[in-house]
Amino acid sequence: MLFKRREAEGWLGWLRVQLWPRRSWARSSRYVVHRIRRISASPHAIALGFAAGAFAAVTPFLGTHLIMAAVIAWMVGGSIVAALLGTFIGNPLTYPLFWYSTYEAGNLMLGKEAEAHPIDLSDGIFKMSVDQLWPILKPMSLGSIPIGFGVAVLSYFVVKVMVEAYQRRRRELRAREESEALGTQ
Repeated sequence: MLFKRREAEGWLGWLRVQLWPRRSWARSSRYVVHRIRRISASPHAIALGFAAGAFAAVTPFLGTHLIMAAVIAWMVGGSIVAALLGTFIGNPLTYPLFWYSTYEAGNLMLGKEAEAHPIDLSDGIFKMSVDQLWPILKPMSLGSIPIGFGVAVLSYFVVKVMVEAYQRRRRELRAREESEALGTQ
């Protein structure tokens, strides 16, 4: 295969790259921005898709963000590719902020003071029952709606302006290149 590794990367190497990029976070962020700019769709569709991905990334249900983002983008008529890229808003640096803010917002919406729920994670989170996790998941799920909506609206406007500027610049560059090509013939 043309772009395949000679030696397959083990699961430990794959996990390391998922948590910390090979080059840097800045390079990975620039790559995501570059991919968003190159999507061939209207700025509205791209921004709507990215906003759907950003909304999905705020929810506490890890592992479902890509599916949730694609479904939301399809429902609102946004770009599914942009939605998948929008889930990069959720990463190891932003998850603690999202989880804390959604938990606090959910408790506020439920009319409760933030209660301390002792949870023993010594056996692992996957061995816990839903009854043990529900006191935390309930406020986080409810709180993720307004927090996610705010993140989605903010990312919609930022991405739309960015894509409009990029597409306008590309059109101007192509028009200039075409006029120069016609002038030299």
